[in-house]
Amino acid sequence: MEDFKEYSIAEFFKKNKHMLGFSGKVKSLTTIVHELVTNSLDATEQARILPDIKIEIYQIDENKYKVVVSDNGPGIAKEYLGKVFGKMLAGTKFHKFQQQRGQQGIGAAGVTLYAKLTTGMPLHVISGYNNKIYTADISIDFNKNEPIIENLTETDGDFHGVIVEGVFGDVKLDKSEYSVYEYVKRTALVNPHARFELITNEDKIVYNRQIDVLPPLPPEITPHILGVSIYDFLEMAKKTQARKLRSFLINEFDRVSEAKVQELEKITGIDFSKDPKEISWQEAEIILKAVKQMKWMAPRKDVLSPIGEEGMKRAIMNIFKTSLVITRTRNPQLLNGGIPYVVDVGLAYGGDIQKPIIMRFANKVPLLFDSSACAITKAVTSIDWKRYEVDFETAPILVAINISSVYVPYVSTGKTAIASEDELIDEIRNAIMESARSIKTYIHQQYKAQQLEKKRQALIRYIEYLSNDLSYLSSVDKNIIKEKLEKMIKEKYSI
Repeated sequence: MEDFKEYSIAEFFKKNKHMLGFSGKVKSLTTIVHELVTNSLDATEQARILPDIKIEIYQIDENKYKVVVSDNGPGIAKEYLGKVFGKMLAGTKFHKFQQQRGQQGIGAAGVTLYAKLTTGMPLHVISGYNNKIYTADISIDFNKNEPIIENLTETDGDFHGVIVEGVFGDVKLDKSEYSVYEYVKRTALVNPHARFELITNEDKIVYNRQIDVLPPLPPEITPHILGVSIYDFLEMAKKTQARKLRSFLINEFDRVSEAKVQELEKITGIDFSKDPKEISWQEAEIILKAVKQMKWMAPRKDVLSPIGEEGMKRAIMNIFKTSLVITRTRNPQLLNGGIPYVVDVGLAYGGDIQKPIIMRFANKVPLLFDSSACAITKAVTSIDWKRYEVDFETAPILVAINISSVYVPYVSTGKTAIASEDELIDEIRNAIMESARSIKTYIHQQYKAQQLEKKRQALIRYIEYLSNDLSYLSSVDKNIIKEKLEKMIKEKYSI
């Protein structure tokens, strides 16, 4: 056992950076932008500020780029700068039962890790917070999973927001479907309340906000009792301040009322006046088994913040220049028995759309990679599109799906795809089919109009000859006959 050694989480990810999304030059650059933009969006929304986010990417050598991401958020206090950018599994999100883009407290620190691994350079961070401007160079001590903060300065100023600047190697900027260009476009689509500016050596692209209203801020909620495991139930019971099992259930689980507690007590035969800390594994198992036999209210609608039908419609119309956009926001559902989630769907046809496109999102964040492993892709491709008069091999159709939840079941730490839960796939399918009926009506109308136009054009080609012949036979002025024939055709084959 002389070789036995403990490793920090930072050292683990240093050797397994692919688990954070750093695999391949294009994907690595997109991952860097994704993590920083996600933090900016969360920070501005939490502060109730309409987001203005600028992404600058400049090539400085082969496979080496300088990336600068800046926002107009509330900034970061001096004492938290190191923890945000230089310490893995430290943050405000992991322990909360609340819908947020990030979940693990790894993202920004992962960017710092990749900068150090590929160029040996720290991140340069500027934070405007409470009329103070802090600047620092931040990297990570991999052995201790602790931040290394250098050149820290503090000045007075009215700037608020965060500017993050880093130099990264082993990355590449292109315009493929996995690139930063595509990531920013898709982020703008599902965040219509935000303004994005992308600047590179070659381009400057601006996506202006489509609505001036911030989405509602999802509250932190208690877990639904249907979705809790026996172990978590007992852990919560040990930590509760409640003195009775009855009050523990009512106060620390969503949708548990006094009436439901009485029903549970009757089914289980357990004394609900006992101290929850005294509950055994067997008793917890009996309670949760009884829970699954009961009927429960649907999750509250105010616990999640979906994109919304109007904002999604405006963004799709603006980006893809199409007038046919069908959007739906479904009612909240429960995943795995107790995790609330909502499905947004946007279907668009024609305009700048040249071929079938599937866009996947989770909590308003684009999922560009590992599409074949994602529940959204499986749901979309399982639809019988021919029922809706759509050839999904060639049709100019866009299918955009967003999942909003307090806990998104990603397939990996890289958060690139959503696990294929059967109930989730069924709900996505229902959302698509509900919207696809409107697409079918439109396509049918377009087909009918095309057929009428073909008939009209065919008849018009013969008007001149027919007018001449009828005029000769009837001695009526040719132009009068022609005018009447054109009117008849127009009325019968109007489109």
